[in-house]
Amino acid sequence: MQERHTNREKYFREQETTVRNHVLPFISEVLEVNEGCSVLEIGCGEGGNLKPFMDLGCKRVVGVDMAPNKVANAKAYFAEHPNRDNLSLIVSDIYDVADIGQFDIIIMRDVLEHIHGQERFMEFARGLLKPQGRFFLGFPPWHNPFGGHQQICESRVLSKLPYFHILPKPIYSAILKGFGESRTKVTDLLEIKQTGITIERFERILKKCNYVKDKRTFYLVNPNYEAKFGLKPRKQSRFISAIPYLRNFLITTNYYLISLRPQQQPS
Repeated sequence: MQERHTNREKYFREQETTVRNHVLPFISEVLEVNEGCSVLEIGCGEGGNLKPFMDLGCKRVVGVDMAPNKVANAKAYFAEHPNRDNLSLIVSDIYDVADIGQFDIIIMRDVLEHIHGQERFMEFARGLLKPQGRFFLGFPPWHNPFGGHQQICESRVLSKLPYFHILPKPIYSAILKGFGESRTKVTDLLEIKQTGITIERFERILKKCNYVKDKRTFYLVNPNYEAKFGLKPRKQSRFISAIPYLRNFLITTNYYLISLRPQQQPS
């Protein structure tokens, strides 16, 4: 298993770097991000994605995650931050957070592909977004080389083996078990197989839930690979990006910035 999956502070720094260098500029082309903004991250983990917003002095920064240990790490990492009073970290399922209010910016990186009932979730998230707010989502299409998150495998072979997550469930499960993956790891990876999402299904959900696509970028080389591996981000070609279904195999992540369709804005 890669060090980044066990060294959580290293993972925190990678997330911080990616958001500062790539996500913030992506959002800022549509919406000015400044100290007046309120920010929510769903699935915040240790909060690395929130650090650049904290550094900007955003007036309200909220992170929600279901893992108590990750939120505890986040609280430790931000304990000495000069703007720590602006930060709230909540251990909860997002559906169970009461009276959280609405936000100028919602961010989710590499979280949507873990959520059951994605259409229900995207409909629910509308109520968390201010009428003029923006929702950033980055996720790997299921069919991309490592869309199954097999990089978390203990086996060095499987952690570097592309596309095998696409195999039928019984074969995929047998391979994982045959290479000695733990029962917990096998369960986690099979769950991702259930929830993995394609570009086409995501965009159908956006349309059904009355969101507008403000900006969309497909990447051949994920911007996060710069912090992880020193690889320069690279957008996928327009030709490949325009081919439905095939593009899912050749895109390592999508960046979307979406907003509420005006006539459907909540009161």
